[in-house]
Formats: sequence, C-alpha cells, structure tokens
Amino acid sequence: AGSKLREVFDKINNLLSGKPVQTEGQTVSVTQHPQGLEFVCYKLAEKFVRHGEGEVSFHRDSAFPIAVVLSGIWELHPRVGDIFLAHLHKKCPYSVPFYPARKEGTSMEEYQRMLGYEVHDSKVEEQDHFLKRMSGMIRLYAAIIQLRWPYGNKQGAHPHGLSYGWRWLAQMLNLEPLADVTAMLLLDFLEVCGNALMKQYGIQFWKIMFFIQKSYIPRIEAVTSSGQMGCLSRLKNFVQKCLQAEEIPLPKGILTPSFWRT
Repeated sequence: AGSKLREVFDKINNLLSGKPVQTEGQTVSVTQHPQGLEFVCYKLAEKFVRHGEGEVSFHRDSAFPIAVVLSGIWELHPRVGDIFLAHLHKKCPYSVPFYPARKEGTSMEEYQRMLGYEVHDSKVEEQDHFLKRMSGMIRLYAAIIQLRWPYGNKQGAHPHGLSYGWRWLAQMLNLEPLADVTAMLLLDFLEVCGNALMKQYGIQFWKIMFFIQKSYIPRIEAVTSSGQMGCLSRLKNFVQKCLQAEEIPLPKGILTPSFWRT
C-alpha cells in the first residue's frame, strides 16, 4: 500500500537525517557513533542491491516500490545513491554496462566472481540462478531511473534519471554481445523503462529499436547456441511487437496515482 511505503520512506529518511528511530523495541540514531551515518549509508545501499538480486528476481513487480523509495532517498541523501551504484556495479558489472575481460594470471574462480557469479567452496552457482539475479538487479536499476518519490519537492533534476538509461542502452549496443546474458538484459531493461524512454526520446528511441532489430539481434544470434534461444526469442518478439504497434507498453506493476491513495 502507498501509506505503508510512506512509512518505510519516512523511517529511512529520519534515520539518515540523524533523528532517533524506533526499531525492534529500541531507539537508534546515527549520531550515536562518529561513523554511524557512513555505516548506515553503506548498509542501506547494500540492502537495496540485495533486494534487486533477491526480491525483484522472484517478484518482478516489486522493482517499482523498492525503486521509488530509493529514488527519493537518493534525492535527499546523495551519498546513499553513490554507494548503491558502487555495490550494484560490483555485484552486476552489466549495470555499468561492462563485460570484464579475463586478465593474465587471474584464476577462473576469480574471473567468475568478476562476471558476477557467486562462488562458494570453488562451486559456481548455476546459470539459471545467476541470470535470475542479474535480471532482478537490472530491472531495479531500470525502475529507479524513471521514478521520482511523489512527495519530494521536484525542484531539482532526478539524481540519476532517464539520461543514464539512454546512455546505458547506447553503451550496451556498442558492446559485443554475450550468449544468454545480453538478450536477457536488453529485454528486462526495455520492458521496465522502454515506455519512459520512448516518451522522452521519441524518434531517436525508435531508431535504436530499429537498430536492435536489424543489426544487434543478428549479432546476438551469431553467438547463441540452439539451447540458449529462449531469451533471444522473447527479445525478438518484444521488439517486433513494439515496432509494429509503434508503442512500448507500460511495464507491469508500475505505480499508478491510485496506488498512493491506498
């Protein structure tokens, strides 16, 4: 509910503003320790990224309520946003976007960690689980760049707005595609913020969609084996439908004005 989200936001904002906050039966304040505020910013940013790789990867619609709170907090407390990006880029280099290359002397295990895989006791997580986590983080990022906290003052620009999404998309299409990963990331990103980018960039956005269909999808196909076609097929269908309809649908789960009355 919208009212519940406001409660969550107010509690986080109060904590970061140095006010005492009730939690689990005790009162806490960042002023209780010289590094209190820095610690809270760090842990909070880390927690938002964890929500992306956990909550959002399983419940895709949850990207929007989480993102709108982070967007508002970022506006009032820029340090949280900076640390959030640092955590996000480390956990999901594709959010930069960046495909790390394996340098000489780097072990396979270390390289897999650089690519975002979880490695425990030399065992690498399964590909499906890895893709799900990356998908959740990209969807959260795509939601953040288009959302503003509705109760902010709206005087300044969005702290990390749609221009960053436009840049991400352009940089992504300048990279050589990877099997599995690239198709999934593009589909997630376009599903979540394609509508907002279309409204903002108009004809330039449609030029990019044509480029994806005519030039980039064939390049993804060239590196994709027959067993990895699922996500690529979904991306092809999505882009084709959007170009035919000349419209990008609103993302599922977007917060409507009526949500804030609940």
